[in-house]
Amino acid sequence: MRKQRSVSTSRVIPADRQELFDVIADPSKHPVIDGSGSVQAAREGGPERLSLGAQFGMDMKVGAPYRITNTVVEFEEGELIAWRHFNGHIWRYGFRDVDGGTEVTEIFDWSRAKGRLALELAGYPKRNLRGMEATLERLEQLVTTGSVDETA
Repeated sequence: MRKQRSVSTSRVIPADRQELFDVIADPSKHPVIDGSGSVQAAREGGPERLSLGAQFGMDMKVGAPYRITNTVVEFEEGELIAWRHFNGHIWRYGFRDVDGGTEVTEIFDWSRAKGRLALELAGYPKRNLRGMEATLERLEQLVTTGSVDETA
């Protein structure tokens, strides 16, 4: 039996699916909604809106600052968007209409990553799950109030 190498979390957000998708498709919004504290800023020169095959850079900080380039590997307008890091792991967002709004699911998939065991031993799956839960909370704050409470 193959070991599952992904973690996911979902949240029903009382907002329009396309509005939520548009936030995720805008790299400049990623530092605003990031619940992990690692996404610092979108790099200049990238696309204003993501699409299949688009590459976009981020200034990151996990301990020390670094830069990363991502490539959008899955894209269905209003429904699904995913990007891959250089290491092979994928961040994926799915959007589905439900009673009360939109169910947004975020997935961290390291099944094709280089150094899968190292990611696991370093605790990234559990740490990323906590960050993902916070990200979806911040996404909800942004689309329902227009801002994110930085004190929470």
